[in-house]
This record gives sequence, C-alpha cells and structure tokens, in this order.
Amino acid sequence: MPGLLRRLFAPRWKHPDPEVRRQAVVRLDPSRDDQRHALEQLALDPEPAVREAALARLEDPERMLALCKAGDASPELRRHLVALLAGRRGAHDLPTRIALVERLEDRALLNELALQGDNQQLRLAALARLEAEEDLIRQACDNGIAAVRHAAAARVESEAGLSRLAHEARRDRQVARKARERLNRMRADAASLAAARERREALLETLEQHAGSPWEPLYAGRFRHLMREWAKLEDLPDARQERRYQDACLRCRKVIGDHEAQEHARDADHRQRESADQTREALVEALEESLEGLQQGDRLTDQDIASLRAQKRLLATRWQALSDQHLADEALRDRYDRALAAYEGIAQARVRLDERAEAIEQALADGDDQRLQALVEACGWPPGLAPAPLLERARQRLAAEPAREDADLEARLSRFVEELDQLERLLESGAFKGASRLHQRLRQQADRLPQATLEPHQARLKRLAARLAELRDWRGFVAGPKRDQLCLAIEALAEEESASDQALDRRHRQLVREWKALGDAAANREQSARFRAASDRIHARLAPWRERQQAERQRNLAGREALCEQLETLLEQPAHEADPDALREIRDRSREQWRRFAPVPREQAEPIGRRFGRIRHDLQALIDRRAREIAEAKRDLIEQTRELLAREMPAARRAEQAKALQRRWRDLGRAPKGEEQALWREFRSLCDDIFASRDAARDDQAQRNQARLDAMQALIDRLDSWHPAHSREASVLDEAVREATALEPLPSGRRSEGMRRRWTGIVRARRERLARLSLAEEAERWQAIRPLLNAHLQADARCLAGGPVETVPLPDGLALPSSLQDAHERRNAARQAGADDAVEERLARLRAHLSLLAGGRVNQRDDPLRLAIQVERLNDSLSQQTSRAEELHQILADLLATGPMPEGLWEREVGELDRMLESLAELPPP
Repeated sequence: MPGLLRRLFAPRWKHPDPEVRRQAVVRLDPSRDDQRHALEQLALDPEPAVREAALARLEDPERMLALCKAGDASPELRRHLVALLAGRRGAHDLPTRIALVERLEDRALLNELALQGDNQQLRLAALARLEAEEDLIRQACDNGIAAVRHAAAARVESEAGLSRLAHEARRDRQVARKARERLNRMRADAASLAAARERREALLETLEQHAGSPWEPLYAGRFRHLMREWAKLEDLPDARQERRYQDACLRCRKVIGDHEAQEHARDADHRQRESADQTREALVEALEESLEGLQQGDRLTDQDIASLRAQKRLLATRWQALSDQHLADEALRDRYDRALAAYEGIAQARVRLDERAEAIEQALADGDDQRLQALVEACGWPPGLAPAPLLERARQRLAAEPAREDADLEARLSRFVEELDQLERLLESGAFKGASRLHQRLRQQADRLPQATLEPHQARLKRLAARLAELRDWRGFVAGPKRDQLCLAIEALAEEESASDQALDRRHRQLVREWKALGDAAANREQSARFRAASDRIHARLAPWRERQQAERQRNLAGREALCEQLETLLEQPAHEADPDALREIRDRSREQWRRFAPVPREQAEPIGRRFGRIRHDLQALIDRRAREIAEAKRDLIEQTRELLAREMPAARRAEQAKALQRRWRDLGRAPKGEEQALWREFRSLCDDIFASRDAARDDQAQRNQARLDAMQALIDRLDSWHPAHSREASVLDEAVREATALEPLPSGRRSEGMRRRWTGIVRARRERLARLSLAEEAERWQAIRPLLNAHLQADARCLAGGPVETVPLPDGLALPSSLQDAHERRNAARQAGADDAVEERLARLRAHLSLLAGGRVNQRDDPLRLAIQVERLNDSLSQQTSRAEELHQILADLLATGPMPEGLWEREVGELDRMLESLAELPPP
C-alpha cells in the first residue's frame, strides 16, 4: 500500500517506466526553475532515450557545463554540450560561448570544439586551453582552419613533436615546412649549445686551476680576464656550472683578498712604525727641551725636579710601550740614551746634594769654608746646570771669601805642574785661547812662587811660552787671509739683492761667528771697520724683517700664554666626569700647539717654558686621577655583572641588562693602560657567559617552539584527514580545538600564520560538514516517520470527507523524540477539533521557512512570510543560539503537527517540500 501511494502521488517524470519519463519530458517547461531542475535530472537518467529527450529541451550551455562537472558525463550530454558551444544548436552569441570555452578543463571537449567550432575565434579559444603536445599535433594536422593549424604548430616545442609534424602534416605544406625549419634550427641550436657548453667547461676548468694557484703579480688581471670571458659566453650556465663558477670566483677573491690584507697589514705596520717613530721623536724632543730649559734657568727648584721626574717616568712608560710594538732606530735610540744619561746625571747630582744638604747647612752655619768647598765639590754638580738654592748659597759664600794662598807650598807647586801639563796638552791640540789664558795664570803663579822652588820648571815654562808664541804667529799667518776672505764675503753679502731675508740673516750670523772665532789673530782696524760697516748695512737691510720676526715671536708668545691660560682654566675647574681620553687628546694637542708657537723672545722663553711644564705636570696628574676613578667605576661594573650572572631571572632580560652595562662601560672612557686590558678581559668574559646563557635559552625556546609547531602540524594533518560521517562525532572536533588552544600561542612567523589560516579553514569546513550531517540526519529521520505522516494524511482525508474521526496510533517499533511525539499527539488533537482554515497559512509559512533553511528561492507571494520569519530568526538568535539542525527539527515537528490537512493542499505542496528536504539530505563531499 505505501508503494502504491508513492506511485500515485509521485510526479510522472519520476515514474519507473522509461517511456513514461520520456513522455513527461515534453510537459516540463525549462523556463520554470522546478521543472528545469527536473529536466536536468532527466538529462542524467540511466536510459539514453530519456537523456536525449531531456537534453533536447535544455539549451543553457552553462547548466550543461555544470552537469558535466557534477558527475560522469554521458556521451549524449557531451555531444549536446559540444553542439551548443560549437553553435550548431541554440542561439547563444559568440562572446558567451568563448567565455564558457575558456572555463573548460576537459581535453576531449576542447579538442572537439577546436575541430568543430563554427568560428575561428572559438576554435582558437579552445586551442589556447589545450596543453598536451599530442593534442596540438592533432590540431595542426587535422583542423580545417589554416590559422588554427598554424597556431597549434607554433606551440609545438619538442624535437619529437616537430619531427611528427614534418612527416604527418600532409594537409598543410606550410606547417610541414615551418616544422622542418624549426627542427633544423633546434638541432643547430643544440649543436651550438653543446659547443658553448664545452667552451664554458674549458673556461671553468681554467678558472678552477687559477683559483688553486698561489698569488703572483698578474693574478688579479688574469682573474678579471677569465670573468670577462665568462660574461661574453652567450649561453646560460646550468645550476652546477654556476655553482662551480661562484666557488672558483670565491677562491680567487679569497687569494686576492688575503694578499691585499697582507699588503694592508704591512702598510698599517709601516704607518704604525712611522707613527711610533714620530711619537718617540716627540717624546725625546720634549725631554731634551725640558733639560735645556733647566740649563737655561737661574736656579733649580724642587718643583722643576718633580716635573722632570714625572716627565721622564711618562716618557719611559710610553717609550717601552712603543718599543713593545716596534723597535726604535739606532739614531733615535742614541738620542734617547743621551737624554736619559743627562737626566740621570741631574738626578744623581740632586741625590748627592740631598745627601749632603745637612752637612752643607752645618758648614754654612759653622763658617767652615774648607769643609764647605769639599762638600760642594763632592756634590759633582753638572756644569751648565742651574744650581739649587742651597748650592747657590754655598757658592756665594765661597766666592765672597778672599783668595788665600795655599798654605802648603807642595800643594801649590803640584797644582802648578798639573797646569803646565794642561798647557802642553792645549798647545798640542791647538787651543790657542785656552792656552793663552792658562799661560797668563801660570806666569802670575810663577811670580808668587819662590824662585828656588820654581827653578826646575822654569825652562819648561819658557819652552811652552815659545810654542804659544809660535802658535800665535801661525794663527796670524792663517787669520790674515781668512779675515780678507770674510770681509769680501760679508761685503758681497751686503750687496746681494736676490737672497731672502732668512737666508741673508743665516749667512750673516755665520760670517760673524767665524769673525769672532778668529779672536785677535791678525786683527787690524781697517779690516775691522770694513767688516763692521758691511755688517751694519746688513743690519739696516734686515731691520724690517727682524721687526716682523720680533712681532711673530710676540704673537707666538701670546699664543703660548693663551694656551697656558686655557689649560690653567681647565685645571682650575676640571669636570668631574672628564674623559681621560679627551684629556689625553688635549694634552697632546696642546704640546703640538706649543711647538707651533715657536720661536718666542729669548728673555721670555724660560719663564713661559717653566709655566707650561707645571701645567703639563698638573694635567697629567688630572689624567691619572680620572683614569683611576674610571678604573674603580669599571671594577664596580664588573661586580654588578658578576651579581647579574648569579641572579635568577630570564636569560633575555639578563642579556638586556648586560647590554646596558656595556653601554655604561663604553661611556666611562679608558682606565690606565695597564689596567684597562685586564679589566676589559674580565668584564668581557662575564658578558660572554651571560650571552652564552641567553643563546642557550634561545635554543631551548626554539626547540620548544619547533616542538609546538610540529605538534600543531600533526594536529592539522590529523584533522585534515578526518572526515566525520555522523554528527555525533562533533566531540572529536571539540577535542582537537582544545588541543590547538593548549598549543597556543604559536611562535610568530609566516609558518605560524599559515598554520592558523589552514587550521581555521579546516575547523570551519569540519563544522560546516557536521552541521550538514545534522541536517541530513534530521531529513533521514523525517523519511523514517513518513509512514506515520501518510497515516495522518489518510485519517485527515477521511475526516474531512465526513467520515469518522480517527486517532492514529504510533507504528510498532517506531521510537520518536519527545518533540515529534508531542507533534503526533497535537495532530490527533487537531483532527478531533475539526477543520481549521489556518492550516493552509501554517503550511505556507512552514514551506517558506524550510525554503530559507535550504537556501533555495522563495516565491514572490511568500515575501511577507520570508521577512517575518527572518525577523523571528534574528530575535531568537539574540536570546539563544539555535543550530540549523534544531531549526529543521522544529519545522518538521510543526509540519507533523499541522492538520487536519486537505488532500489537494498536500498534493500541491508535497513536491516542493520533498525537493527541499532532498537538498538538505545531500551530504557534502568529504
């Protein structure tokens, strides 16, 4: 009975008899959506005749294309689609058909359209979608349009394909000819490419051999030549050749770079050596200048000795530091040794004086001149060195005493004999002036000595006097022509106009020195007057230049005084945070400026020199004090770094604090040279430990992040391969979402973003599939209660026909949910109540609601219902979230409860309701 009812109520196009279905095709209108849907289903009918009849009524190529994609297309459907797209059927315009062809993916359809199309553009569009070379060769050989054949032949690229075209393209000789030309050209290009590849290989081998060769003067030139030869090659290298070329170039550049680095190192060493030599020379000149200043002063104070000692200590330290890097040349080393010897002589003399200071004071107080003389001589004060105040007092005391005769005649005679020996040595050396003065002193001593005592030495004194007279005559003989020569030279110099003022002054001074060196030998008034007159003319000529020189000396003196004032201002108010490096630079630059401000007036040279020496000493003391303060500050930083290393905190935070300590270290400046390196080594070692722990923590974090990414990837792959078959499997998705939440947050990066996007898409797809499964299960449940519904419909029909009111019982074995059981009871109760005019309205409302849920089109007459239903759904969603399955369940329950249902009304609506339920029951693809 249910089967009979199903056949009675089913539409004719669903009839089991194929002939009935074929006859029903004629009655279906393709312009109506529901009937067009029926025609589309008949186009997929198992019977070929039904398919042919249905396809003859369908002329929409886009719908036919969709049917081909929906399932296995029948031969009739494919032929009909080709006929529509090729223009043999239907009245579709060309642009529309071309647009559809451009969406095709089926090779067979595209081949048929390229061969059968009614328009060249259509065939070309189909040809453009073909990719297989076999299809292109077929079109180039068999197509009926020459432009299509040529376009297909132009896309054949392989040697085998071109060879087939040359032999099989009998229909078009031009295609065969072009194929043969391209084939010959391809083979020629292959041969040329092989030759070029051989040349490239040979060049590569040469370049690799060059890369393995040691450096020589033409190495870089040959490398550049090989690179130019490589660039001239027309073919492109493959990946292996390019890699070999880059490796060889890297080795060549390394050889060249190593040589250049060695050259730079040698140049840097040479420059460093020159700089060290200049620094050494400056140090030696400074010490020599200080020693010369001590000799030019009036007296030697304790401050002068302290400044000289500090300067010597600094010079020795810097000299040793420079010598550790580069050895000094012999000449500079000799100057340094002489300067140190002069310093040692002064220092030892000072030590000797300090050791005898109390004895000298006691001798001065006692008036013991003999002991005072012995003490002064024992001090061994260097000649030419300014005396100390105590030594100057002793010398003044000894000079104030009247000369006394030697109490001991033997001592006086011994001294006389010694001076005779000294006179003989002076005569032998030709020292006329010293010998003359000593001879006069000996004559005076001879007059005071007794004749009897002097008689053994009298003959020797006379003989030495004769030798002195002979030396005087010889000097006069030599000095006469010399004086004439000097007079001529100075007169010529006075007349010379081309000489510069500086050269004129230098030459004049030299001539004057030579004139004075002659002394009174061969002196006469005429030559003296000539020499003096020429000298006066030169003096008058040099007067403006000397004024300029004097002005320049005054400017230099002003510059030195200004420099001293600036340095004194700096020393009076030193900045607490003064950088020792800046102070060292100030010290060095001030020394350079001091040397540039030279010469100065001679009378002011010594005072300003002593002033600058004191300033340099104070500045060096300030530098040493600031350097020691910086050393203490750096030791404090080292302790802070050590505490930071021992503190428990995140490694990244510890590293940031270590960087802050490093910035403070750089801002402090340099400690004393010997301590700076040791402090830096200790500080750097602690920082290295901190950064090593940070790197280890980063590695651990990276491993954890990688593990989380791998776990997330495994979860994504597992969920991607899972396709739920029942809605009750939603717990699997919820568990996967909880696992993904536990893995968050993922490390930042492109991979994580890609994982999140993929995970979101997979979760959304699985939720949608579960929702569709829920809908499908509700639709299947509805099919299970259709017998109950049919029983209600029959009972309603009998009741409305005037028959007895029946109560439909539940079929045996049918278990209903509470909502459907309640709907069943309400349906029986409604039948008991009698006919209801609102049944049609409720059924229309349920049809509209089901149409909205199925996503189908709503009839225009149901627009007010659609709006009302949408407003209700929106209000319900605000109060509680209802799924589509729950909503469908409620609709079906209301549909079961709606009655009593007139038979005509149900027949009119049941087809639409079944169609919507079938669409809801369709499962999504896995």
